[in-house]
Amino acid sequence: MGTVTPFPAGAARPNQVGFDRAELSRILDLYGRMVAAGHWRDYAMDLGRDAAVFAAFRRAAERPEYRIEKRPALRNRQGEWALIGEHGAVLKRGHELGPVLAPVERRLMKLIED
Repeated sequence: MGTVTPFPAGAARPNQVGFDRAELSRILDLYGRMVAAGHWRDYAMDLGRDAAVFAAFRRAAERPEYRIEKRPALRNRQGEWALIGEHGAVLKRGHELGPVLAPVERRLMKLIED
């Protein structure tokens, strides 16, 4: 009873980073509104060891217009969420998903007004 067994070294880090239900719901809600506005047509998700990425495309054969990345390793630094533009520039970074998605949502409002 007095023996302490340590956890394996790889148990602290998960094998795959993913989106939880609330995060994915928020992202897919934005995606659905952009599809309804006629701006986006396709998406892709990559759930890797270091990051989870949601990419939105205007057309399936192009580079993604936006990538939404979740990198838990950056949680204590500049924030685990990043919005990355078509050419790879980081447009917004933060600790919460809502403010990171704000530039895309503002663009959606402009599309509806036109």
